[in-house]
Amino acid sequence: MTKSELVERLVDQNSLLTRKDSELIVDIVFDSIRTALKNDEKVEIRGFGSFTIRERGPREARNPKSGEIVQIPAKKTPFFKTGKELRDRVNNS
Repeated sequence: MTKSELVERLVDQNSLLTRKDSELIVDIVFDSIRTALKNDEKVEIRGFGSFTIRERGPREARNPKSGEIVQIPAKKTPFFKTGKELRDRVNNS
């Protein structure tokens, strides 16, 4: 499902919302998640899952083309863990 399909579904399920309002709602939700993660906060949506930031340490890797060893710096990556309800729905469908 794409962002535009999500907006479409929101419009279809609620006759009071216009497409513009639905786009705004989806944008606000995604921006709120991005902002929280940027501030190293955890985002938990009960029944769906949680978003956190994981820190990966620096490491060495090998360039597959040249075989040269390169240094990869430490970085933060977003991580999503599904909630039990979502896992159960996916596995029991």
